[in-house]
Amino acid sequence: MAKNSAQYSKQYGIGIEKFLVGKSFFVTGATGFLAKVLIEKILRAAPEVGKIFLLIKAESEEAASKRLKDEVINAELFKCLQQTYGECYQDFMLNILVPVVGNISEINLGLEGNLATVIANEVDVIINSAASITFHERYDIAIDINTRGPSHVMNFTKKCKKVKVFVHMSTAFANGKRQGRTMEKPFYMGDTIARELNFNNSKTEPKLDVEKEIGLAMKSKKALENDEDARKKMKELGLERARKYGWHDTYSFTKAMGEMMIDTMKENISVVIIRPTLIQSTYKEPFPGWIEGNRLWDLMILYYGRGQLNELVGDPNGLLDAVPVDMVVNATLAAIAKHGQVVIQKPEVKVYQIASSVTNPLVTKYLMSLLHEHFDSSPFLDSKGSPIRVPLMKLFTSMEDFSAHLLDGAMQRSIIGSSNGEQLAQKQYEILRRKEFANVYLPYGFYAGRFDCSNTMGLMQIMNEEEKKKFGFDMGSIDWKHYITNVHVPGLMRNVMKEKRGETLVGAGNKIPGGAKFYKSKL
Repeated sequence: MAKNSAQYSKQYGIGIEKFLVGKSFFVTGATGFLAKVLIEKILRAAPEVGKIFLLIKAESEEAASKRLKDEVINAELFKCLQQTYGECYQDFMLNILVPVVGNISEINLGLEGNLATVIANEVDVIINSAASITFHERYDIAIDINTRGPSHVMNFTKKCKKVKVFVHMSTAFANGKRQGRTMEKPFYMGDTIARELNFNNSKTEPKLDVEKEIGLAMKSKKALENDEDARKKMKELGLERARKYGWHDTYSFTKAMGEMMIDTMKENISVVIIRPTLIQSTYKEPFPGWIEGNRLWDLMILYYGRGQLNELVGDPNGLLDAVPVDMVVNATLAAIAKHGQVVIQKPEVKVYQIASSVTNPLVTKYLMSLLHEHFDSSPFLDSKGSPIRVPLMKLFTSMEDFSAHLLDGAMQRSIIGSSNGEQLAQKQYEILRRKEFANVYLPYGFYAGRFDCSNTMGLMQIMNEEEKKKFGFDMGSIDWKHYITNVHVPGLMRNVMKEKRGETLVGAGNKIPGGAKFYKSKL
């Protein structure tokens, strides 16, 4: 008699730890936020893992080794492993982690010599985590990293003799302007969201041609070589092309095209696409609240707490879809183990969306109330040591109303009416920067998609109880009040601001920067 799924789960599970033992990995974007949490979990869960080759952008092997030590081995994230191995920690890490000089923007990833052959002969799992996550990036840069990059990694994957699964870290927002319940389906070459949703009678428009978009980006870059406004124009080109085909921004558009390239090139390779939403600090592992870098949601929180952003655009009753990074990592490892040990007659692309909007929705106005409550009880201090009191965030439902409010506020403070030329220019600059930040945030403040996670939930259903404890990723278990108030915001203060509550806020008068400059690529 066949066992039902519950009996199978209790007895067997997926076998995640067993799969990891002895396996060799090749990871791009290895010094990035997500990749580091993934590496840490593998090392902690399966110290008997094989080699983990880390592609690092560097000028030399020495420089790559330095980045490995500075940005990975010596990172606070790994303190549990440091405590476990004590004086042997460095040896333990260097015995497994192998820095590899390379760049996903280059043919063959820039790999040279014997090391490329060693990797191709040894690696079992390839994880492409390299990306430019700037929402309004230059089109040529985003295309180079997010679209052409995955094709270069896939080309190298085909040279790997024993590779079992190719994992591509994408984003749920690659679904563009799709609305309602958005399913876990792969992209195929030519898929066009605008045609799918029939925007602007777009059925009459040609399908998206990825190769032509690559050519356009490169041609435009060359044409603007001597143009002092090249950066601005290339950013505008990316947004124009994204919106033409039904995506919100250059980031999500080029990530979707990257998925299309992978599907076209996969041949007999088993592919797993991981699509998380807004990745935030660790919920539990290896310890709560670890985060690195400035992300859109986090910038909003930090500037709000500093009294520099008391209003924004967004739907108060809308949802902000966020996921803790350790849950993303656990789901990824479960998917790797499942697909890495199955012999598939016909290669497939399996998509796993990791999101909270369906299973455990976080309503925007509730988030804002939690943030107000937190900063009201634990305020920042200004340069004079006085607490910065912030009002409840005011949300505007259109950019027009938001812009009018900024102008009215400036007028009421008599800044524009009575300022000298320098002060007027500064205030106009502040308004421009606030509007720029709001424009980046706008699509996500009104996002109408709700991400189905049936495939991801299906992974949990075949995990046994021990695996659920060690590799859990149940979004329904998140207590948002606890996470926001006790985990995430303190984590931002500790890891991003590098300032602890009660200390003077350095640079409290700094202006709000444009959102794009805070989203950097990790290669």
